[in-house]
Amino acid sequence: MSLKAKRIVVTGGEGFLGHHLVSYLRSYCSDLIVVRHADYDLLKDESVEAVYSVYKPDIVIHLAARVGGIQYNKANPGTLFYENLKMGLSMIHWGMLSKVEKFVCIGTICSYPRVPPRIPFIEDDIWEGYPEETNAGYGIAKKALLVQCRVYRKQYGMNCIYLLPVNMYGEYDNFSEESSHVIPALIKRFLYAKESNLEEVSIWGSGLATREFLYAGDCARVITIATDSYNSSGPLNVGSGQEIAIKDLANLIASIVHYTGRIVFDSSKPDGQPRRVLDTSRIQIELGFDSSSLLPLEEGLRRTVNWYLNRERV
Repeated sequence: MSLKAKRIVVTGGEGFLGHHLVSYLRSYCSDLIVVRHADYDLLKDESVEAVYSVYKPDIVIHLAARVGGIQYNKANPGTLFYENLKMGLSMIHWGMLSKVEKFVCIGTICSYPRVPPRIPFIEDDIWEGYPEETNAGYGIAKKALLVQCRVYRKQYGMNCIYLLPVNMYGEYDNFSEESSHVIPALIKRFLYAKESNLEEVSIWGSGLATREFLYAGDCARVITIATDSYNSSGPLNVGSGQEIAIKDLANLIASIVHYTGRIVFDSSKPDGQPRRVLDTSRIQIELGFDSSSLLPLEEGLRRTVNWYLNRERV
């Protein structure tokens, strides 16, 4: 599939990952349309129908989502379940009715069982248990879209692919106090502590839980490759295959921003899922993707910190 010859619509193109994907896609696609929430509310069927009738896309990449960190997930499980499911259901359904050539659905690592049978997580194990409770609403909503992609392929012949990205970070990330994920939250907290001469920073959880992180620019590259060349029903993990304990991540970020105070962990607060790391062998086989080309975590964190500091000065 030559992307240059296709009209590609990206939902959520103004969001965190969307900034990276749209920037990367512009090198490969001459007819790229970013669907903005201000113009189209994807929770409304008439807006979804309008996206297809107005733009008549050949390919749709569905990034639009309601997301947040542990605190946001605990406070808004119903909102996260309903809005993510509703947007995805409608976008895929109207894509089928419009006979779109290809639909790229972006899932989440939160769909995996809290304690999967194997670590690293393998795509075939996604149905082997209930997700971690703090983000189950979000994870199950996204997993339901995998079912929709499969059954629409079976009944309607719709070319719908499903990607499972790991936790991402990078420029344009969400630094909101209420809904940020762990990396932007830690960056903001340590910078504030440094500027305020705080002797101590308290972090939720024991610090022992592990996470895998992928620079958003690298994720955008993988999505573009998959959009171009992957056409199967099986989900694909998208990640680095490397995990780091939250304690070590916190120390690394503190070092990058030159915070020298104490770091304490509040084990009375939830850790979330104990371990998260993906098996990325399938994407290497299917796409020929070489994980050695990924940006190292420390370099990606430095870029993210520098972007945040420069943005704050504007």
